[in-house]
Amino acid sequence: MTTTLITGANKGLGYETARRLTEAGHTVLVGARDPRRGRAAAERIGARFLPLDVTGEESVLAASERVREEFGHLDVLVNNAGITGPRKEAAELTADDIRKLYDTNVFGAVRVTRAFLPLLRAGESPTVVNVSSGLGSLAIAAEPERFESLLPVYYPSLGYNSSKAALNMITVQYAKAFPEITFNAVDPGWTATDLNGHRGVQTVEEGAEVIVRMATLGGDGPTGGFFGDAGPVPW
Repeated sequence: MTTTLITGANKGLGYETARRLTEAGHTVLVGARDPRRGRAAAERIGARFLPLDVTGEESVLAASERVREEFGHLDVLVNNAGITGPRKEAAELTADDIRKLYDTNVFGAVRVTRAFLPLLRAGESPTVVNVSSGLGSLAIAAEPERFESLLPVYYPSLGYNSSKAALNMITVQYAKAFPEITFNAVDPGWTATDLNGHRGVQTVEEGAEVIVRMATLGGDGPTGGFFGDAGPVPW
């Protein structure tokens, strides 16, 4: 039995990933900060609800303790919870704006990963998938027209894009620090979710494909990489 935790899993890509992995036989923990929505989402797909606010240290530690008591280990962690932050021009964006965004997209992933590391290390082939974005690629940011096949529409966003670039670096550093755990970042592509007002060109089923694939690698796949549905994404 594979025990999998997905943060921010009550809707969008997190929910679809949870649904797919539940169908594949995983025991899926739907991490969500809203108890009503999280419990309802888990019940719909036959998963389990785990109260989890990635911005709160106490919430994260309580969640890890609950998983330790019930399962004793964790096989797969999908750091999916993320926000876009305020829609402001770069000149209008404040340090507080960016701090709030990073608290979920970057520090949230660190909080959860650190709290669950002992449980991951107790698993047989532990895997961590960090849900990033092609907007966090420095190469794409420098020449977006050159990478239109990977990212058809490029949005300059000082806060969101830099948070995903930071998440990519965090992924690489964790992979180097813990070679016994598979760590990878993924780019789901421009998917229609609440995050972008459902303007994406892909369905959540299409966007979740790479997340599911990397979450089910076990110990047989690459680590420390950045992948999209078509293969590696440039850093």
